[in-house]
Amino acid sequence: MPSLEKATTYVLESQYSKERFQDTGWMLDSPNGDTPCLIRAIYEHKNLKVLDKDLGIYRFANWLPVHRSLQGSCAPVTYKSEGLAKALGLSNLYITFSGYWPEKGAQFKTCSFKETEAYSVCGRLDLKENRVLVVASAGNTARAFAKVCSDNNIPLLISVPEDNLDALWFDTPIKNNVKLICAKSGGDYFDAIHLSNIACEMEQFFPEGGAKNVARRDGMGTTVLSAAHHIGRIPDYYYQAVGSGTGAIAAWEANLRLLEDGNYGNHKMKLMVSQNKPFTPIHDAWKADSRALLPLDDDIARKEVEQIDAKVLSNRKPPYPIIGGLYDAMKDAGGDVLLASNEEAKTAAKLFKELEGNDIHPAAAIATATLIADAKDGKLKKDACIMLNITGGGEEKFKSEHELHYLKPSLVFDINPDAKEIKAKLANLF
Repeated sequence: MPSLEKATTYVLESQYSKERFQDTGWMLDSPNGDTPCLIRAIYEHKNLKVLDKDLGIYRFANWLPVHRSLQGSCAPVTYKSEGLAKALGLSNLYITFSGYWPEKGAQFKTCSFKETEAYSVCGRLDLKENRVLVVASAGNTARAFAKVCSDNNIPLLISVPEDNLDALWFDTPIKNNVKLICAKSGGDYFDAIHLSNIACEMEQFFPEGGAKNVARRDGMGTTVLSAAHHIGRIPDYYYQAVGSGTGAIAAWEANLRLLEDGNYGNHKMKLMVSQNKPFTPIHDAWKADSRALLPLDDDIARKEVEQIDAKVLSNRKPPYPIIGGLYDAMKDAGGDVLLASNEEAKTAAKLFKELEGNDIHPAAAIATATLIADAKDGKLKKDACIMLNITGGGEEKFKSEHELHYLKPSLVFDINPDAKEIKAKLANLF
């Protein structure tokens, strides 16, 4: 695979003060003590330049905050739907697929668009960094980062709920530079985040940053760049299921860059994001027209998370209220937060496989279910240009073709564990 000729040129911008500053390292916040807000990458190149396909995700490198390219990446693939589009009476439905579908040119070996984050984030890493990167995940993100870091010899600590360990499968064994810790059975993504936060209090570890990491968001934004490049314009509607909403924030930011480019239209696509009933914190806040998330009892939240099939949508503290976050994205772009049940998602996944020809992940099925409902309810014009972001798929196909290896945890901790105990055990893990 060819490598980048040079690092991307960009500065960072506070979404509160709009002050711009240099990226002097692993910056996740404004250096000037702003009101909490997201920072955004402002690229020197204002026009989207799409490079050779052989570069994988780095074909969009002039809008990625990266210093280098890594081996093994793949860019999202966009194609015009025929089967699902016909069934729904939509003449301009485009599917952006991030998963395993060799016939379409999609070669994501973890079958998830989380690879777009991992290759971008790890491409942002300083080659001189000797600390251990820390990532908390409900499953797919951990699988993507584990694969990328193992293949490229980057030290990584991942924290995942023990109940989600079945998500940590790989086509090759994961190397020892990647270690896994867990919140014991009964815990959820929030508990995994808590463990990772304690680890990051230690000098040898540093946080990936989640939504605060510009590389994570701009990696995810390549789904929209793929769609706009293929279609030749910004879509009218963007459908995606959300747990944190970071992908939708990234889509909005990519849209803003395309507006500045000027070659893809002058409109903002409506963000049609969805959640898996009964776990619906983003939906509930949006419908209440509240920037703040509504109060959510921990025990009730855990029980609701147990009930949903799309476990990756289980973020209890998403970057929804923060300045520059999902609330602001949706207020600016327009759109809605939609809901689908497990059963509706299963029906949608079955229909997608029958009409399009590949299996999709539960989260992608939630998004598909809400698109189906909106089309059937007459909420979409027949000729509207629609992007359906299939954030994971082809897993059944991939697993049938490959021998699988599972990553086992090095340490499993109680829910609400003692911080000193965690630090003592982590000190000698690497």
